[in-house]
Amino acid sequence: MDLQLKGKTALVTGSTAGIGLAIAERLAAEGADVTITGRTQDKLDAAAAKVGAVGRVRAVLADPGTAEGCETLIAAVPQIDILVNNLGIYEAKPFSDITDADWFRFFEINVMSGIRLSRHYFPGMLERDWGRVIFIASESAQLIPAEMVHYGMTKTAQLAISRGLAEQTRGTNVTVNTVQPGPTRSEGIVEFIRSTVSNKDAPEAEREAEFFEKMRPLSLIRRLIEAEEVAAMTAFLASPLAAVTNGAAIRVEGGMVPTIA
Repeated sequence: MDLQLKGKTALVTGSTAGIGLAIAERLAAEGADVTITGRTQDKLDAAAAKVGAVGRVRAVLADPGTAEGCETLIAAVPQIDILVNNLGIYEAKPFSDITDADWFRFFEINVMSGIRLSRHYFPGMLERDWGRVIFIASESAQLIPAEMVHYGMTKTAQLAISRGLAEQTRGTNVTVNTVQPGPTRSEGIVEFIRSTVSNKDAPEAEREAEFFEKMRPLSLIRRLIEAEEVAAMTAFLASPLAAVTNGAAIRVEGGMVPTIA
């Protein structure tokens, strides 16, 4: 399927690994000119090489998790057609141990990064009458995990921001949506699963099975999602083919949310 992305410009944050890198690769493979970001030159160069192997890429050394980093990124790339707000952090921590600094750090990185970039790029999309803003949230926006309430809070906030922006697109060819992945395979999630299971030295497949049995029992697929599976949905939402999907929270979470609304 041709997603009709040739000639479109895209920016993907948190794009040196995991879901963000997979999204950047997919958009580039579909013909978009993709900008990726990273905080360290080595990781940024490695990611740029991967994306560059399938399409056009520009790498900007910046940390969108800070106001200064967003300013650096905007100065380097003042206009885009597609913004994918993927940057985010997570950790397991008992609620009583989550400090004020933790709450503010998670909000600053997971929420304010998308707010700052959207505040700059979204008005231009409206003026040009075409654009896509996509927030990469999580099923944790609805199924708030007891072991990381601060993370769940930021994902719920992304749903609210996305819908609020979508309300401003009436009668235009701009859309704003949220993608909600479930637990997705990455180096970080593998270590997170190891920290939650009873036998940390068990084979990876056994640790994964225990995680879904005890920690995510509502999953219908009972496995980790691959980053490429999330990227496929994101690329579709970024395309002209998804013109009638707007203000939506699209689930790519393996059936963990047990509602039809």
